[in-house]
Amino acid sequence: MSTDDVVVQRAALNRLKRARGQLDAVIRMVEEGQACEPTVTQLAAVSKALDRAGFMMISTGVKDCLTSDNEEGREEALERLEKVFMSLA
Repeated sequence: MSTDDVVVQRAALNRLKRARGQLDAVIRMVEEGQACEPTVTQLAAVSKALDRAGFMMISTGVKDCLTSDNEEGREEALERLEKVFMSLA
């Protein structure tokens, strides 16, 4: 794993942990019967954090594919990454 991969992995983990904290807050808000607007706002923040973590991981995969010396495997890997990317859209 390259240094860049480790940095991206650490950043993605930080985003996921932040999202977990935000989700815990949303759950508490729902359990406590909080108002809809702030609850949905917090839920949107969770969703965005998860999306960004996923996009960061996909971005790293695309970079790895584009710099790979294995041209045969590159096309197949890019196709798989495209499917994963579209699953986040």
